[in-house]
Amino acid sequence: MTDSDTVLVPGGRDVRASLDRADGDATACVVACPPHPRHRGHRGDERLRAVADDLTARGVDCLRFDYGDWDEGYGERADVRAAVDWARERSDRVGLFGFSFGATLSLVVAGEATETGRRVDAVAALAPTARIADDLDAVAAVPEVDAPTLVVSGTRDDVADWEPVVEAAETAGAETVSLPADHFFVGQAGTVADHVAGWLPDALAENFQNGQ
Repeated sequence: MTDSDTVLVPGGRDVRASLDRADGDATACVVACPPHPRHRGHRGDERLRAVADDLTARGVDCLRFDYGDWDEGYGERADVRAAVDWARERSDRVGLFGFSFGATLSLVVAGEATETGRRVDAVAALAPTARIADDLDAVAAVPEVDAPTLVVSGTRDDVADWEPVVEAAETAGAETVSLPADHFFVGQAGTVADHVAGWLPDALAENFQNGQ
């Protein structure tokens, strides 16, 4: 089991997190955003934990957090921003990873980085839905992401409206992976980790070396 520290993320909302620490002095941290909090989404989600375990084995820290009180996606976006800020203060390279609702927020926050100055070095989205609200739109955000991007989807996913996000990602030249899975990737957490955690460390390092 990966060593974890409990973290209270500053930012005006009650955002609690677990920092999964790699052995040695990691210079990169991935912020992991859980699925919808009103559908039992939390930082202990098995997909987030699988990716975190694989990342730490590859020398990358992972910050898994719980959203504060429900706020129609807007407060939750603020939570993602605060978690990225926390990680940026402590790491040279910061990535974003999210599942479902969290994947959509990951893309939205990564897409606004030029506007907010909140740099993200890579983003991986697992089963993102197209939008949470009119101005929380993953499809519109994808072309604005100035960092390596990976979108992973399940071919049997009938929960999320993921197809427009994949189309936007392919148009933007981002990487996409399609797995024979439903929305929840039942029995495939390890496969998800292989793809996401196998991609993120190299993407983070390459973007950092390129001075992005």
